[in-house]
Amino acid sequence: MGRILAIDYGKVRTGIAVTDTSQIIASGLTTVETPRLMDWLKNYCQQEEVEAFVLGDARHMDNTPSESMKYIEPFAQRLQNAFPDKPIHRVDERFTSKMAFQSMIDSGLKKKQRQNKALVDTISAALILQTFLDTRRNMSR
Repeated sequence: MGRILAIDYGKVRTGIAVTDTSQIIASGLTTVETPRLMDWLKNYCQQEEVEAFVLGDARHMDNTPSESMKYIEPFAQRLQNAFPDKPIHRVDERFTSKMAFQSMIDSGLKKKQRQNKALVDTISAALILQTFLDTRRNMSR
């Protein structure tokens, strides 16, 4: 069984999270500068078996696409073209940045550490991935 890799796509940098090989635990992995993202993904997929991707879907409260979707949609198409054999699952990413920031507070990180936007992006990717795993688990019950 391969890993599932989650992507919190951003215009400047992108948060990445992965599951363990049993697809049970979501863990933040890293943040990648967005212009280097496709090369990073290709390299990672050569080193690790990745079964599927999870991509955050940026939406407003009324469920309309957010401004970020104009960047996410073309990336999703490039991702599908680069990895045609891997499914891409979409997950609503509303509130993940706020939840990530709150988890940083709850874990006791100091204010200076909480200002690290790359860390917020990585945690957001882990939250997106955990949402996917929880939804999949609940659907199989």
